[in-house]
Amino acid sequence: MATASRYSLNKNKYLLSPELDRLRKILTDFEIQDPRNCLMIWVALRTGARAQEILNLQKADLNSYDESIFIRGIKGSNDREIPIHSDLFKRLHRFSEQQSGTAVFPISYNRLYQVWELYRPIPKKFHALRHTFAIELYQKTKDLRLVQVALGHRNITNTMVYADYVYSQQELRKLIL
Repeated sequence: MATASRYSLNKNKYLLSPELDRLRKILTDFEIQDPRNCLMIWVALRTGARAQEILNLQKADLNSYDESIFIRGIKGSNDREIPIHSDLFKRLHRFSEQQSGTAVFPISYNRLYQVWELYRPIPKKFHALRHTFAIELYQKTKDLRLVQVALGHRNITNTMVYADYVYSQQELRKLIL
């Protein structure tokens, strides 16, 4: 009888360091020409928000006092407030004020994916930005609970995948190399 295996990460599900460096350079090079799309990808990379969570962002979700973004969780995840770097927050706030409606990024899911295909440094899914955020946060803090809160996971079991992956990669590197 087969048992359901837990979701596991591999290098195809997040951006490796050189890929991330390349994405950052691409976004920096194009942010003047294409502010909306570059900003949208930066926000995903800096908040760990899912594609639909990015598209659901409202102007009212931007907290100028704390320079944070309120993300309404989807897929049963918790709502969360994520602080972001001051420069990025200011650009996001300025951009949102230029929008006529309440949505920060008034585009469709399909359009977001077209944008991602245009800017991605390597053929990986948009969701790779969420995994990249989580891995970086865990590597910086070694705080699984913080990663859980940042991703909006209700169950820490879902977050364990990042600790397991980072730990196994580091340990294997130490033992083999």
